[in-house]
Amino acid sequence: MTWIYTLDVLGTLVFAISGVLTAIDKKFDLVGSLIIGFVTAVGGGTIRDVLIGRFPVSWLLNRHYFVVISLGLLLAYLFRGTILKLRRSMFLFDTMGIAVFTVLGVQTTLAAGLNWEVCLIMGVISAVFGGILRDVLTNEVPLIFRREIYATACLLGGVVYLSLESLLGLRALSTVTAILTVLVIRYVSVRRGWSLQINA
Repeated sequence: MTWIYTLDVLGTLVFAISGVLTAIDKKFDLVGSLIIGFVTAVGGGTIRDVLIGRFPVSWLLNRHYFVVISLGLLLAYLFRGTILKLRRSMFLFDTMGIAVFTVLGVQTTLAAGLNWEVCLIMGVISAVFGGILRDVLTNEVPLIFRREIYATACLLGGVVYLSLESLLGLRALSTVTAILTVLVIRYVSVRRGWSLQINA
């Protein structure tokens, strides 16, 4: 539970920052930025919980979501200049978010006693649907529908986690390796311009 909680807080924070930065870039006001940050942070997990029948959904049971998302809003506004100086900062926070939430989604679904295929699907949903909601609400084409390798990185990260967990049973190692898998695949694919687009 410690690992799951730590991942949850980290993923919520980085996705909240990602959402708030997008809102700031779109000239949203403070309330609008908070809403976008909130939707980005909890959207994927909410959809996952509804699909696997986990009620109430996780963010309704713990106020840490509100605290962490508010912290993300504060950090994004106070250190926006510093964050934006980081090369591809939006890419950085979005990639960290999908990596963490992929593992969290798989772990949560495993704990619900569902099979590995469902775990993989829920891992991807947890990772990408917050970003989809963010992009739709800010009038952007969601990343999952663009040429970049996005959901595929989450899927492969989920496969790595389930494989290591099954073979070794070491949750810490499985978690770190799966997160690194998503990060590396996303980074390399973006740097090299890889895509799964089929040319007609």
